[in-house]
Amino acid sequence: MRLFTANDRHLWRLALPMILSNITVPLLGLVDTAVIGHLDSPVYLGGVAIGATTTSFVFMLLLFLRMSTTGFTAQAFGARDALALARALTQPLLMAVCAGVLFILLRDPLSSLAGRLAGGNPLVLEQAALFIHIRWLSAPATLANMVILGWLLGVQYARAPVVLLVVGNSVNIALDLWLVLGLKWGVAGAATATALAEYVTLAVGLMMVWRVAKRRGITMTMLKRSWRGDVSRLLRLNRDIMLRSLLLQLCFASLTLIGARLGPEVVAANAVLLMFITFTAYALDGFAYAVEAVSGEAWGARDGDRLLAVWHAACRQAGLVALGFALIYAVSGESIVTMLTSLASLRQQVDRYLIWQIILPLAGVWCYLLDGLFVGATRGREMRNSMAVAALGYFVTLLTLPWLGNHGLWLAVTVFLALRGLSLWYIWRREWRLSRWFNS
Repeated sequence: MRLFTANDRHLWRLALPMILSNITVPLLGLVDTAVIGHLDSPVYLGGVAIGATTTSFVFMLLLFLRMSTTGFTAQAFGARDALALARALTQPLLMAVCAGVLFILLRDPLSSLAGRLAGGNPLVLEQAALFIHIRWLSAPATLANMVILGWLLGVQYARAPVVLLVVGNSVNIALDLWLVLGLKWGVAGAATATALAEYVTLAVGLMMVWRVAKRRGITMTMLKRSWRGDVSRLLRLNRDIMLRSLLLQLCFASLTLIGARLGPEVVAANAVLLMFITFTAYALDGFAYAVEAVSGEAWGARDGDRLLAVWHAACRQAGLVALGFALIYAVSGESIVTMLTSLASLRQQVDRYLIWQIILPLAGVWCYLLDGLFVGATRGREMRNSMAVAALGYFVTLLTLPWLGNHGLWLAVTVFLALRGLSLWYIWRREWRLSRWFNS
């Protein structure tokens, strides 16, 4: 079997821009931290941390807008159906803008609720509420940007994520420096910079969409009437993916909360270890996005041979990348930890659990790829159910904590990723053998 075919090259052309985009996402948080960290009180940094975490959690729950848009767009792209391609843009875009406006209308009670849930220092919560109050103003643009990114991925416009990320981050950083350090707006400046950057990104994204749409034979008349039609399938898919995302968020949120009960040394060690798994997930997700687009195209064309070729190529390339991460962590893991912290006691604590960071890329790569395959087929119900199975396995494995301690926590994460992959693989093989994969 050849390790590098035309399908492998095509996957890399789509995946590499997404990988580069994904792994640079944490850099923006570092810039915000560095800018706010130069103010004269830690209260400001704490406020931004709580505010950014709160808004990110909510927006991550709405990531179904990006995923469902990619699936429907890729299918329309494969079927060469210009009207369906237009509808795959306008219906979720209208939904995103309406949801964003609702966030603006409800921003006062939402900000108050976030403060009550977070608890802590009143001064920090005051700054967090200020950040959230301003950040919600960008909700229509943030959610619309998810749809635009999903649509551009669905038509396999590989440069889109890089362009949108560079534009958004550049504007955000420039405005951060000007508003926070130059005009002394403090936390309000950081929130305003992020909000304005979202709207600038939206403007650039819409221009890219219009240029691509014209190439695909989509006219303005087609766009104006494409929002009409049955949206029940879109709503069902979004519901299922949102429930899936909620389960995912709850499992990873519990990782930090449960670690806190194991002691401050364990919390600190897990914070470092999470950087390994986050970096790996961002990179491997690039392949998942590529699989969404290419498998969705094959689904729309009802081309089984193409679908299998794409799947095998994805397994080869993502599997090799996952193996590469495992080898790097096995050989250089301790050196990486040394670069991340200078505390000898913390390094020793982290080194005890490095074995899990070697195992996790190999256990998790398959669930990322299968997620992409199921998004391309717009099979949200199966994704939701597999996540429920994985979450159940995760919480059952946590029962080993009294005996295994923090090793039990990382075993639970491994079981969680493995069960996601195994359950999706079982469904995929069953539906394929019964010739029902194209019936969703």
